[in-house]
Amino acid sequence: LQYILLRAFLQIGAWLPLSVLQLLAKFWGLYLYRFPTKAKLVTQKNLATCFSTKTSAEIEKMTHASLTNTASTILEMGKSWIPPMANSLELVTESEGEENFFAATASEHGVILLAPHIGNWEIFGFYLCEKLKSTWLYQPPEFKLMDQFITKTRSRAGIEMAPAHRIGVSKVLAALRRGEVVGILPDQIPPAEGGRFIPFFGEPALTMTLPSKLIQKTKAKVFCGFAQRLPNARGYKIIVEEAISDIYSEDLDESIMALNRSIEKTIMKSVEQYSWEYKRFRRRPDGSKFY
Repeated sequence: LQYILLRAFLQIGAWLPLSVLQLLAKFWGLYLYRFPTKAKLVTQKNLATCFSTKTSAEIEKMTHASLTNTASTILEMGKSWIPPMANSLELVTESEGEENFFAATASEHGVILLAPHIGNWEIFGFYLCEKLKSTWLYQPPEFKLMDQFITKTRSRAGIEMAPAHRIGVSKVLAALRRGEVVGILPDQIPPAEGGRFIPFFGEPALTMTLPSKLIQKTKAKVFCGFAQRLPNARGYKIIVEEAISDIYSEDLDESIMALNRSIEKTIMKSVEQYSWEYKRFRRRPDGSKFY
């Protein structure tokens, strides 16, 4: 029943115009902000922590805007997953930096594409990888039918999915050694053995070591970006640029710090479109509780 309801929700989202979805997101975002929802409380906590110099009024304004964009991201999932790929990609009306990304894909060392949870990361990956051989690392949902559905929808762009475990990591490494593109959502909390506590907007955050280790093994180029939601339902702007150069450092901590700084740089292009409701700091170096 849950699967049927989810498919119906996505189908409705695919049918409705983007302008209607984003109007609905304003009402949903207002609800999330006006009431003490978990999304609001986590968003406030994260923003106040990461932007400690902001006033309380500024944090409140950022929280409201962020929750509205969170609602938009959820409502827009149907437009990313259900229609023919050409229809989904028609929503991209502007781009910045894609020439450098595509030039790098000619390298024999492969390219790592970092897609933080900002804007519409599904459209971002689909757009840049549509004509490329790519493998994306992901966390499979426990619900098998949903996992099959996600794999099928993402494969429309020729994307091969690799679950985030040892076999999946082996697939990703092999893809890079073939000179292909590998996609990673780099701001997810990894298992303890796969991460190190590195500052993220000045706050210790358990950060994945995998991208840095892949770089050291393959000499792959690294790019980071997102699909920015444009105002007035004008679609999306693809923004992609090479990661901060220290990400190529042989010193693992230095490389991981550059990974987080690259994510921060991307987020600062559109702070309100980042998924601040994600409990990024739930794992603490001292084991204390943050949320």
